[in-house]
Amino acid sequence: MGVYRELVRMHREDGLDLSRLVTFNLDEYYGLGPDRLQSYHRWMAEVFFDHVNIPKENIQLLDGTIPVDEVEEHCTAFEAAIRRAGGMDIILLGIGRNGHIGFNEPFGERNSRTRLVTLDPVTRKDAAADFFHEENVPTQALTMGIGTIFEARKIVLMAFGEHKAPIVREAVERPMSDRVPASYLRDHRDASVLLDEAAAAELTELATPWVLGRVQWTDALIKRAVLWLCERTDKALLKLDGEDFRQHNLHQLLRDHGPSQKVAHRVFRWMMDTIEYHPAGREPQRVLCFSPHPDDDVISMGGTMIRLVEDGHDVHVAYMTSGNIAVFDHDARQLADLMTELNRRFAIDTEQSPRLEAEVMRALGEKEPGEGDEAEVLGIKELIRWSEAKAAADVCGCKEENLSFLNLPFYRTGTIAKRPIGDEDIRAVRELIERIRPGQLYVAGDLSDPHGTHRLCAEVIFRALREIEAAGGTRPEVLLYRGAWQEWAPHVIELAVPLSPGDLRQKKQAIFRHESQKDSALFPGPDDPREFWQRAEDRNRHTADLYNRIGLPEYYAMEAFVRWQG
Repeated sequence: MGVYRELVRMHREDGLDLSRLVTFNLDEYYGLGPDRLQSYHRWMAEVFFDHVNIPKENIQLLDGTIPVDEVEEHCTAFEAAIRRAGGMDIILLGIGRNGHIGFNEPFGERNSRTRLVTLDPVTRKDAAADFFHEENVPTQALTMGIGTIFEARKIVLMAFGEHKAPIVREAVERPMSDRVPASYLRDHRDASVLLDEAAAAELTELATPWVLGRVQWTDALIKRAVLWLCERTDKALLKLDGEDFRQHNLHQLLRDHGPSQKVAHRVFRWMMDTIEYHPAGREPQRVLCFSPHPDDDVISMGGTMIRLVEDGHDVHVAYMTSGNIAVFDHDARQLADLMTELNRRFAIDTEQSPRLEAEVMRALGEKEPGEGDEAEVLGIKELIRWSEAKAAADVCGCKEENLSFLNLPFYRTGTIAKRPIGDEDIRAVRELIERIRPGQLYVAGDLSDPHGTHRLCAEVIFRALREIEAAGGTRPEVLLYRGAWQEWAPHVIELAVPLSPGDLRQKKQAIFRHESQKDSALFPGPDDPREFWQRAEDRNRHTADLYNRIGLPEYYAMEAFVRWQG
C-alpha cells in the first residue's frame, strides 16, 4: 500500500504522469464481485486508480465473477492482453507465509499461466481477518501463473514485518523448491527483494553474520552471539568454554575479546542488569501506558501494570482505538437485547431502546458474510470493548479517572484496512502526553501485529513525541512492549520485570475481563489457536525459563521491554 500511496503523492505533488501506463492486476478472489469490500478491484480503485490519471482502458483486471465454463477463455484473453501491451516491464509481488506469489500456492507448476486455483489453507487463514472469519474466505482465486510472472522484464518482491521473516529466509537462502514458489525468483534475470529490517531478521547476514566471515564486534553483536551460543550448546553463560566458541565459528570473538570466561562474564552482567523489580523506580511518578487495542495493555504488560500500582505510581492507560471490529455479532445482539430489557424493567425507556434493538437486529440479519457493520452496530461493539477495558484495568488497580479512550480517527473505517495516519491522530496523542506529563511511557513496539494497528499506533506516538521535543518539551523514558503475537528476543531485552505466581494469576484475571475475546477471538491471528491469556502466560513463563537456562536467577514468569531511542 505504501508504494501506491507514494505514487499517488508523486502524481499530485510532483506531476508524475501515468497516462501511458498499462496495468495488469496479479490476482482476484473467485466468486467475489468487484464492489465487495475484499475485492482487489475495489481495493486498487480506492488506494490507487481513483487518484491517478491512468486511462480506464489501460487497467486490466481479472474478473472473479466470470462463469466457471468461461474461466479458461477469460484467462487466455488476459494473457493475450499482456502480449499486446508488449509484455510487462515490471511486476510488484508480495510473499505469503507459505511462500506463494500471487495466488501460486505451494507445489504449483513452475511454468503455469493465468488460471483458476484452489487456495492453500494457510492463505485462507491469513485472509480471515479481511473477511471477518475464515469460513467467509473464498476457496478459489484467479491468478497470473509463475510462467507469466517470469516473463516480466523486472520483478520486485516486497515483504514487511517479522511475521514474514521465516518465509523470506526460506525463499532467499534455502534450496529452490516448489514448496516455496517465491524461491524460483532466484532464477529470474532481474529480480530484487526489498525488505524492512523485521522481514530480513532471519537472514544469515543479520541473524548470525559471524558464520559468514569477519565482523566488527559491537557490544550488541557480542551479546547476540554469546546468547546464540548458549542456545546452540544448551549451556548456561558461565559454563561456556573456549571449545564451545571455536566449534561455532566464534574463534574471532575470542581473539578480539577473549578469553571465553571474560566474554561470558561480560554478557552475564549485561543480562543481570536487565532484571528490575521496580520498573519505574521507587519514587512515585506518573506513568502512561498506550494500548493500541482495548486488551493489549493487560495481555502484554498486565503484570508490570500491577507492579507499578503496587509501587505507588500514578498509572494512566490510553486506549488508542475502539477495537470494535473484533466483536462477534452475537455479542452485539446480546447487549442490544439486554439494554432493551433493562430499560423496560426499570421503566427507564420503552421506545428508543426497542427501536435501536430492532435496527441492530435488522442490520446484522441483512449483513452478508465478510461485510462490515453499520454505525449502530459498531457503536454497540465499541461499548462492549470499552466496558471490558475498564473492568480489566480495575483488576490491575488502575483508577477509572486515569483511563483515556482516544478512538483515533485512522482506525474508524469499520474494516481491517485503515486510513493513513493524520494530524488529528497525532494531535490527540500529543495533547494527552502534554496533559499527563508522564515520567515513563509504555508503547506497543512490536512489528508483527498482522493487522498493522500496533505499527500505526506506535508511529503516531513517536511523531507526537518528536513534536513535543521540537517545541522544547522533554521526552519521558519510553519502554516498548510486545503484543499478543511475539516476545522480544533475549539479546534485545533491556528491562525484564519478574512476576510471582500471584502476579500472573492477577494478570490472567484482568485478561478474562475481556470476555468478547475469550474462548474464540474474532481475530486471533493466523497460526496460533491458543487464547490470548494462554499466549500471555506461556510467553511470560518462557521468558523466565530463558533467563534460567542461561544461568540467571530462576523466576516464575517475566515481562520484557526494550527502550526506544528515538
